[in-house]
Amino acid sequence: MAETIRHDRTARQLRLLSDALDSGRLGPVRRLVNTLSPAEIGNLLESLPPGKREVVWGLVDAEDDGEVLLHVGDEVRESLIADMDPDELVAAVEDLDIDDLADLVDDLPDTVIDEVLKSMDRENRERLEQALSYPEDTAGRLMNPDVVTVRADTTVDVVLRYLRLRGELPEHTDHLYVVSRRHQYLGRIALAALLTHEPGAPINKLIDDEQPAIDVGETDTEVARQFADNDWISAPVVDENNILLGRITIDDVVDIIRDQAEHQALSAAGLDEDEDLFSPVHRAFRRRMVWLGVNLGTAFLATTVIDRFSESIAELVALAILMPIVAGMGGNAGTQVLALMVRGLALGQVGASNARILLWKELRVALINGLGLGTVLGLIVWAWFGQPMLSLVIASALTINLLFAATAGVLVPLTLKRLGFDPALAGGVILTTVTDTMGFLVFLGLATVILLG
Repeated sequence: MAETIRHDRTARQLRLLSDALDSGRLGPVRRLVNTLSPAEIGNLLESLPPGKREVVWGLVDAEDDGEVLLHVGDEVRESLIADMDPDELVAAVEDLDIDDLADLVDDLPDTVIDEVLKSMDRENRERLEQALSYPEDTAGRLMNPDVVTVRADTTVDVVLRYLRLRGELPEHTDHLYVVSRRHQYLGRIALAALLTHEPGAPINKLIDDEQPAIDVGETDTEVARQFADNDWISAPVVDENNILLGRITIDDVVDIIRDQAEHQALSAAGLDEDEDLFSPVHRAFRRRMVWLGVNLGTAFLATTVIDRFSESIAELVALAILMPIVAGMGGNAGTQVLALMVRGLALGQVGASNARILLWKELRVALINGLGLGTVLGLIVWAWFGQPMLSLVIASALTINLLFAATAGVLVPLTLKRLGFDPALAGGVILTTVTDTMGFLVFLGLATVILLG
């Protein structure tokens, strides 16, 4: 329900923007844009064609430019940055948090990066360099080094005085982190605990040491899983010596989860989640041509099978009418299994330990579906063509192809994962090839042997 409301609001904002831009009235556009959050502005910019996008981008409050750049895809970000002069870029990004700035650095011109580094004090420059030293898609790149730490040998009153002297806390601060003299992570203490205990209460009596720290080299996927499993708002990040390096907050994890969902949805069609909806025709053509070429190559496998049985098809035209049913049903059934497997692999729920059990379960489901749907399809074919043996052939072929589809749906993503390929990207093509080829082969082969042999 909330998602529907958000989509309706975005559509309404887009319509109002487009109407105002078409009429040439920029005042209403400016007022509308600057009532939105940076994330909403980013979403609207991605929804506009290049001409209107440039106009709206020029009307965004300069203070929001950096945050907006964080909330658009790589291709849109590249086009927006290209329209900004170096001084604008420096002003836009110099006040970003270190973790956010680390996300943008790779997209910034070298001259801008140099100016940003010059504008930073030594501590923040070292923090940024440290963040950039970690691989992308790891906890090290996600973390923000701005953390509030306390010592275990102090009291609640001392910590509260320290917080008042600071004057402010980093966003999404729900806990303070307790460290040793060597800055090793010992545990955390909730802000609520500080406010509800006596001023003289020792911190070492209030430490919550149940939350494990996240290793700096952990993948972002695993970080997201831990946040989801434990309902964390923030989590500490440590190195191999348990030295506290920073923290990851829920806003960064939400971005990871959203990106993963977009990746799975678009990868199945061979698309990049960062592709601009209004990317130039030549660029979209080049990207999609490769994927379509792969699909064309695999389609020839199925065509080759059909060609081998061309005489059977010519002799019994009903085969040409019915054979897409077997292949199509196999493809749909296999896609269902593939979707479950890709999701399970992404969540870490599927591995070598339970693959055999999953395969056996899916084969039984496929057998039951095949027998049930095959019986229904066989009766329909019998009534349609008046040939009981043809109905037996198609019912048998459907059941066998569903078994092949289940097998491919389980084994293809597991194999691709083991080989280091993305199951969401390549699994669909391989699966369709298997179900189409085997569907035609089984149906036409059985028909040739039983009906025409």
